[in-house]
Amino acid sequence: MYNTSLRIVNDTAEAEDIMQESFLEAFRKINSFAGEGSFGNWIKRIVVNRSLDAIRKRKNTLPIEEDDYDDLPNQESDENEEEMISFQVKEVHKAIDLLPQDYKVILTLFLIEGYDHEEISGILNISYGLSRTRYSRAKQKLLSLLKENRLKNAYIYN
Repeated sequence: MYNTSLRIVNDTAEAEDIMQESFLEAFRKINSFAGEGSFGNWIKRIVVNRSLDAIRKRKNTLPIEEDDYDDLPNQESDENEEEMISFQVKEVHKAIDLLPQDYKVILTLFLIEGYDHEEISGILNISYGLSRTRYSRAKQKLLSLLKENRLKNAYIYN
């Protein structure tokens, strides 16, 4: 639950607060759990909603924290390959952080959290079509940022 919130708000202290508040809310509203789906998904939905509320309150872009990325473990035989994978993962995370907040939230909910567009539209109170459109645009923007970054890196190293 903490990681879910952290991916959305991109702030460790705020994610911790959101997680704690979410569990308190879940315990207060335990009687409203209808048993439709798993208990974990019900709490996860509370965490996502609280995280989105926190973003709405801020209404500004989130900072990029390069220290948040862990390198993949190195093994002597695959060291170069793993370093390259680690670099690519960091590159994607940085590019996602550069996206407008609406795009970042859609990508996080769809790709990382595994929600479908119907669930996302309910969470964000937007239409199903708008969820799909924002996801498509977010994906295009992410690819554009990644290509732009690759071109910059190729120019610098050549």
